[in-house]
Amino acid sequence: MQQSQTPSALPSARRLAAAGAVAAVLALAAAGPAAAHITVNPGEAERGGYTTIDVKVPNERDNASTVKVEVTFPAEHPLASVMPQPVPGWKVEVTKTEPAEPVEAHGRKLTEVPSKITWTETGGGIEPGTFQQFPVSVGRLPEDADRLVLKAVQTYSNDEVVRWIEEPPAGGEGGEEPEHPAPVLNLVPPAEGGGGHGGDSGDAGAGDEPGTDRAAAETTARNEADGTADSSDTTARVLAVTGIAVGAVGVAFGVLAGRRRNAS
Repeated sequence: MQQSQTPSALPSARRLAAAGAVAAVLALAAAGPAAAHITVNPGEAERGGYTTIDVKVPNERDNASTVKVEVTFPAEHPLASVMPQPVPGWKVEVTKTEPAEPVEAHGRKLTEVPSKITWTETGGGIEPGTFQQFPVSVGRLPEDADRLVLKAVQTYSNDEVVRWIEEPPAGGEGGEEPEHPAPVLNLVPPAEGGGGHGGDSGDAGAGDEPGTDRAAAETTARNEADGTADSSDTTARVLAVTGIAVGAVGVAFGVLAGRRRNAS
């Protein structure tokens, strides 16, 4: 003898199906933008010091590769040193300009400072579904700023140009993130005992770059940051898959309940 579904059970099934579908959509929405923008990793560094950042460039197109990336440094906070690490398959060029006032670096006054880095592909570029990281050593970071906004321009093989130049709201100010936010390097006070130079010993010699110990420490910090970023991306993917699974179960349950009601 076939039992009929009680009236109260059917609305519950419909609610479960609807909730599952919504959960799947929300999970996908949360996971989708996680790696959509050009960013710098790690996202913060100590004021007055040197650091190494990775400019992370994802490809957002399904039918074109990224063939050129340009990153511009803010003129109001000129940096004495910008040194990109060579990346296989890419040609790199550092553009220099004259600052409003000479920049002091290790007892010297510089009348030209790096203002832009341009990476141009020589081996295929960043293909759909992939990303590329471009390591850069920068310094000395300003002591009178809370962040550096590094405006970026991304060019695709189909001649499309995406300008990541809109300044996102500063921390704590609220507001919505713009459609094409610029990468941001947040600046924090030096660690206690760091001598006010973000870990720089201040005795690096006549060059503009930090010592070997600091470079090694920065590499470790960057690798840890990359691990955190990868973990975040993995978490987003897991949430997306879980949401889809919950949605599928909910929809299936709703359909089954409907069939039982019709059968009764």
